[in-house]
Amino acid sequence: MAKIAEIRLLFETKIKDGIPDPPGPFDPRDLERVKSDKYLYRVLEHSQNNVQQAVQMLYDIMAWRKTNKVNEINEDTVNIDYLKEGIFFPHGRDIDSCLLFILKSKLYVKGTKNVEEVKKVVIYWLERIEREEDGKKITLFFDMDGCGLNNMDIEVIMYMITLLKSYYPYLINYIIVFQLPWILSAGFKIIKGILPSAAVERLRMVNKDKLKELVAPEQALTCWGGRNDYVFKFVPENRVNVDKTMKNVTFAEDDNQHSPGEMLSLNPGKLLMFKLENDRIVAQLTIMNMDENCISFKIRTTAPEKYTVRPSSGILASKTSQTIQIIVSSGFHITSVVRDRFLVVSIQVPSSNISAKDLSKIWKNADSKADEYRLKCSCIEFKENKKIEPSKDPESIVYKLNNLQNNHNTLVKSLEMLHMYQLFSMFLIFLTIVLGYLAFKNTKHCQY
Repeated sequence: MAKIAEIRLLFETKIKDGIPDPPGPFDPRDLERVKSDKYLYRVLEHSQNNVQQAVQMLYDIMAWRKTNKVNEINEDTVNIDYLKEGIFFPHGRDIDSCLLFILKSKLYVKGTKNVEEVKKVVIYWLERIEREEDGKKITLFFDMDGCGLNNMDIEVIMYMITLLKSYYPYLINYIIVFQLPWILSAGFKIIKGILPSAAVERLRMVNKDKLKELVAPEQALTCWGGRNDYVFKFVPENRVNVDKTMKNVTFAEDDNQHSPGEMLSLNPGKLLMFKLENDRIVAQLTIMNMDENCISFKIRTTAPEKYTVRPSSGILASKTSQTIQIIVSSGFHITSVVRDRFLVVSIQVPSSNISAKDLSKIWKNADSKADEYRLKCSCIEFKENKKIEPSKDPESIVYKLNNLQNNHNTLVKSLEMLHMYQLFSMFLIFLTIVLGYLAFKNTKHCQY
């Protein structure tokens, strides 16, 4: 227990020293995990009882969850068709009573799906399983029966391994690879190479005869040679809504900025985060009138020629809010926003129906009666789509992956060419038979 307390103390100290932006302040829902001794024990075990490594892993988990908005991933935000297809699903248990998380590889055809959406589905299931199993270990089950080259996407498989290796501590019991075709064995050798030694020890390559050593026949699906006739059908999670505004979390400041006596509450309160959305660079600001009177507001910037602010001014009744869209004009790079600043100015007005003329007079005489809120700007640069640079080191994982991908492409082209040759050969054979038959018939006719 002393190490658990030490991890908690070092983690609090680390984030008090400052969190880079991005990702910015961690999600309060994630910080609740730090209060759980059980969760910290998992992180410590995953880090092989090394406190410093455990603290760093905990920090990396929080940053990854904030960056990927993991708490917002649910049935409404993922591709529901992908969920219903049953490529990924949990069912059955291994000999240690650990839930099986199954990848039905035969249902996945490389190149036909949005890989980023597939990754979100994987996160959805891992989050749901972790909640429903209360952090108990699971077994990753790769069902490779009947698969070909087009059914194996190394990027997706490596992503699953990376999640479990870096962001879901001490969650794996076994990794079972079932009925792996010999043609795919090279790909799994590469995947095996990136697994930590502890995970390699839990890796099992099995066929139908050996599966019963890890999964009892009553738990194994009939297609695996077992006696479980379960057919996947997606059932939404029965989950109690979690309060998104958790309080009493001491590790990070609330992103909403408001102090007693101030007119407005701003969200975000200090830093506008710009991101690329539908080919536009945008940020969003929500302001809420916390005063008992109506409030008039204006939004100003140090670079008015660069931004479109909608709306740039308005009037808010008491306890009402307004969401502001801030759009960067075309021709500016996303990183250019970090030099700019925004100012929100507010002042009390007698009513929301005040005339433009009277409102103008109030603003002219505002002086010290106006509240000012200053915001800095930052941005999220999207690097996910950058291709992996080719490596010249034959021992590197990138080199092996590129080599395997090239061999895969060559083999697919060869198979397509072979298929064409087969069709052409069958045509020639058929033509030969027809011509032979006609020649035989003609010869027989001449004899008569």
